Amino acid sequence: MPDAIFAHPRLAAVYDAFDGDRRDLDLYLGVAEEFAEESAAVHVLDVGCGTGCLALLLAHRGWRVTAVDPAGASLDVARSKPGAAAVTWIHGDATTLPANTANTANTANTAETAGPADLATMTGNVAQVFLDDDAWAATLRGIHGALRDGGRFVFETRQPRRRAWDEWAADPGPVVRDVPGVGIVEQRREVTRVALPFVTFRNTYTFADGTQLHSDSTLRFRDRPELERSLEAAGFAVDEVRDAPDRPGLEYVFVARKVRTGGP
Repeated sequence: MPDAIFAHPRLAAVYDAFDGDRRDLDLYLGVAEEFAEESAAVHVLDVGCGTGCLALLLAHRGWRVTAVDPAGASLDVARSKPGAAAVTWIHGDATTLPANTANTANTANTAETAGPADLATMTGNVAQVFLDDDAWAATLRGIHGALRDGGRFVFETRQPRRRAWDEWAADPGPVVRDVPGVGIVEQRREVTRVALPFVTFRNTYTFADGTQLHSDSTLRFRDRPELERSLEAAGFAVDEVRDAPDRPGLEYVFVARKVRTGGP
């Protein structure tokens, strides 16, 4: 079940306003450019696409894009944006993808996309929402099955040793935004529990009409060796681990490759 911040229609509608300038997406656009040299027509699978920011940027640049997310309210926001018809939107998760994303049934406001993906992306530290090993392993298997042999999987995750939760606790807000079509909205964040590798926090949103909505989230902070082992067990080879250019020293950026049948 997705957190309320993604699944509640009123919260999904204001999510982008509180999500910053998304400089983190430059990394993924650059990666797509890198791998475009290996394939005449790049097909990107955006896992946990949320409100569609990366998917729409990729589609605008001419790539075929399939975007999947379990939060219907976030997908509704994504489908309402300019250019959304160029993307295939799937309400689900990596475990519900057809093998090689072929024969995908499109819903309203989507473009037809079929065939294996050349690149799979997972932005915004989505990798941390999978709390137990089975859920993470199943997600990796789903992504592996959707990629062509040799296809890449790129994702980011926070480095546990940098203790991001300390920064969250030190700066609870408020953050106030004037959201077009919504009005003034206030956000506050509270770290409610630290029991490593799990960290739980609550975002509280107060709207101009006095409505107050809460979203509770728990993230898992996995270290680099654990992530490398999980990727290898799912049939990936870890080509490199990069630094996030917009947050140097704070995150791991994994670049993994689907191992070809019969070897790397």
